[in-house]
Amino acid sequence: MKKVLKTILMGAVAFSLAMGVGCGAENDSSEKESSSKAEDSSSQNKRRQLRDKSDYGKVIALTFDDGPNTDTTPLVLDKLEEHGIVASFFVIGNNITDESAEVMKRAYNMGCDIENHSQSHPDMTKMTAEEIKAEIDFTSDKVEEAVGERPQFFRPPYIAVNQTMFDVIDMPFICGYGAEDYNNAIGVEERVEKVLAQARDGGIILLHDMNGNVQTVEALDKIIPALKEQGYEFVTITELFHAKGVAIDPDSEIIYSYAEQTEMYG
Repeated sequence: MKKVLKTILMGAVAFSLAMGVGCGAENDSSEKESSSKAEDSSSQNKRRQLRDKSDYGKVIALTFDDGPNTDTTPLVLDKLEEHGIVASFFVIGNNITDESAEVMKRAYNMGCDIENHSQSHPDMTKMTAEEIKAEIDFTSDKVEEAVGERPQFFRPPYIAVNQTMFDVIDMPFICGYGAEDYNNAIGVEERVEKVLAQARDGGIILLHDMNGNVQTVEALDKIIPALKEQGYEFVTITELFHAKGVAIDPDSEIIYSYAEQTEMYG
């Protein structure tokens, strides 16, 4: 039996999380290059195999919201490949077109997770159970159609949640430690500083691969080496929970910012 949530508390915390606090046009040559990389990745699937839990040290998960697209998402994937790491992408169903689905396939075949961030990025706390289910199913169906696997995790738009969402959505809810990188006024260095200040073993970093978010792309060249120097291994959300020995519980009423979290908000 699910416990009754305190709506006022959830609203207040959700507002702070949505503000970025831890819960937490291309030319022809660049288009051809991105297309070529998508084809190369599709032909060589690099899905990661889960190792024994004892083989993991410090782990952290980079996550990106609001894709897929053919603008910024390929640039993020280029950086992941350059640094030899994986990440997880929380996608919006309405953003999945024939073209962006190829980018999503590239991410999946690189070993990245593709997760659910709703169909249209609404405030789901204002929706009926039927409307919520339709949003989730639309995106999960589109992801499965593109990559052959359904999402296992869900990130609520605006980190706004209520009991109806917990009752309807059969996936663990993910938040993360943000850098307010949806705000163009937050520069590259500030994004880097925010991420590094909040990094922790088992933690989830919340970033965005929305159209035109080049400052986050640039920030990755500093974030990734700095965290590697601190001894972190970059893993997907799925691998993060596995490495920390945390079962994926679709009935959990925790909004995870780190894998071993036991309270609703981290």
